Amino acid sequence: LELASRLSFFLWSSIPDDPLLDAAAKGTLRQPGVLEKQVKRMLADPRSKVLATNFAGQWLYLRNLASTTPDMRSFPDFDDNLRRSFQQETELFFESVLKEDRSVLDLLRANYTFVNERLARHYNIPNVYGSRFRRVEFGEGERGGLLGQGAILTVTSYATRTSPVIRGKWIMENLLGIAPPPPPANVPALKENTGTGKAQTVRERLAQHRENPACAGCHKLMDPVGFSLENYDAVGRYRTVDESSLAVDSAGGLPDGSQFQGANGLKKALLARPELFAGTVTEKLMTYALGRGVEYQDAPAIRKVLREAGTGDYRFSSLIMGIVRSTPFQMRRSQ
Repeated sequence: LELASRLSFFLWSSIPDDPLLDAAAKGTLRQPGVLEKQVKRMLADPRSKVLATNFAGQWLYLRNLASTTPDMRSFPDFDDNLRRSFQQETELFFESVLKEDRSVLDLLRANYTFVNERLARHYNIPNVYGSRFRRVEFGEGERGGLLGQGAILTVTSYATRTSPVIRGKWIMENLLGIAPPPPPANVPALKENTGTGKAQTVRERLAQHRENPACAGCHKLMDPVGFSLENYDAVGRYRTVDESSLAVDSAGGLPDGSQFQGANGLKKALLARPELFAGTVTEKLMTYALGRGVEYQDAPAIRKVLREAGTGDYRFSSLIMGIVRSTPFQMRRSQ
């Protein structure tokens, strides 16, 4: 019965239904065939939509969107309607990957998203009318996958401008599973353009910031990753010049030394090591399923889930089923 409750709260954020309780009461729920059948049934149920909503909100920081307020003088077109559209776009996109049992790698490499007229106008996508969200596909271009979505780009920016530092930190923690070291005390703020003297790009100002040895250690890891998204402004619009009307330089790099250009280059670099991204998704999903942070004794279970899911291109259902079968999920405490 405890396993049934944990499973139900994982997939539905609610109490078990009668079929799940019946299997638990009969003592058959732990049998592999029965457990797999129940998981497939529950994922097919409309109630599993909350898995996409709640997990995406926790993992991708979508919950921060409600409290993120871009500066109205810098972004006069931003309003609550656009904010809600950002949220719904990412939730619908995440739900599509889950419901269609796609590879979790499609969260990065997918060539589609969901927009209504308001969001399409913001993204400069033609021929979309009305408030209804519909699926649109892209070629090899500016959008596609999480990295081109307004919700992600807005919650990783300041009110008045983009932040390669915040975006780089977000990518490292949430896509690569690498936690940068905490900043030292009394770190000076980044020098802003004041309107007097020669304007500088964010890249130039961060280069000066890194001259401080106390700042260089963190920034040399985070900044190059975040620079690759500089073609998107603080509310996710594509641009070629920044807030100071200076040309955008979106050359970036990863901590492993790989270099690339723009968001598409970043996606290709991330997908060149798919086990890193899939492993991070698995760890975040395990955290969500257990209701606690993962610890060192959970690492073998996570590696096993990842190894088995890798034979099927890391399909979402494979990760979920692997987590449900794992020792941390099926026991109160890992032995």
